[in-house]
Amino acid sequence: MVHSAPAAPVLCTFPNSQQLQTALAQFIVRAQKESIEKKGRFTVAISGGSLPKQLAALIDNPAVKWDRWQVFYADERVVPLDHEDSNHALNMRELFSKVPIPHQNIHTIDPSLADDLEELADAYEKELIREFAMKDSARFPIFDLILLGIGPDGHTCSLFPGHALLSEEDRWVAYIEDSPKPPPRRVTLTFPVLNHAARIAFVVSGESKADTLHTVLDEPEKGLPASRVRPAHPGHIYWFTDEAAASKVQYPRTPFKL
Repeated sequence: MVHSAPAAPVLCTFPNSQQLQTALAQFIVRAQKESIEKKGRFTVAISGGSLPKQLAALIDNPAVKWDRWQVFYADERVVPLDHEDSNHALNMRELFSKVPIPHQNIHTIDPSLADDLEELADAYEKELIREFAMKDSARFPIFDLILLGIGPDGHTCSLFPGHALLSEEDRWVAYIEDSPKPPPRRVTLTFPVLNHAARIAFVVSGESKADTLHTVLDEPEKGLPASRVRPAHPGHIYWFTDEAAASKVQYPRTPFKL
């Protein structure tokens, strides 16, 4: 059996965050439409950081079918769900509290298991199994779309440079107790899950990310975690960035079109 190489990243840059957000929403709606037509639902994983703010163009957007979304978190801090460090709380504040998504379609960690990270990660993995394993019989879940950001050190999700989790090959959800960035206790999707997605979209803005983005896209051999996100065929990876973030990137840009 011939394995095709992963598709090359597609880099789309925009002059400002308004245009970036508009294009990102169009891209998400297109992915949603294709997924619903194919299987009646749209499975999405979302991270935290600056990402939820970039999804503003989904609010009051009549093309979004919120009742068909099944949302998981690409990573989560092990804190109460209403805590200021919680990715769920951040996404609720920026997006989900402003749209008609059914509460049961947002899959959170179970904070009552916070004292046992292994059990908490296993419980979240079981949540994924309930959504995916019965419907898509595959070794790993195949998300329709995973939305990610990057940190200044090139981390994505809670996959940090030099950490043992970078070599995890079996688990869908792993835990980390020693995150170099607080809070230290987190759970995260693993590379096998990221790299089985149908679509990955990184969203990066601001000049503070310029050096990191240059390393990730122009020097992937340096092995930063974000460079290691390369979905297997037939998956695709897209970078939505503003000009400030891409100012040092040599990698070829692709004009955005659906």
